[in-house]
Amino acid sequence: MKFEKQGDGLYRLDVTGYVCPHPQLYTKKALEKIGQGEILELVFDNPSSGESIAAMCDSAGNELVSQDLQGGKYTWKIRKAAG
Repeated sequence: MKFEKQGDGLYRLDVTGYVCPHPQLYTKKALEKIGQGEILELVFDNPSSGESIAAMCDSAGNELVSQDLQGGKYTWKIRKAAG
């Protein structure tokens, strides 16, 4: 698991190699650390994690800005909801 700031308002969380429920838990913690309107780029490779992460974002009001799949790795960009 690697969480780092990529630039102004952009953070990256790599949970490649982790299985449920860890990717969702780490994603939730990372979103708690960033500010409203900032972007979390999430990289994961466990397909079943996608459903739980998408549901979590939906219930919290966070926006899935983009979803990409290349070489078995998912890269999602999530914008943290305001307040």
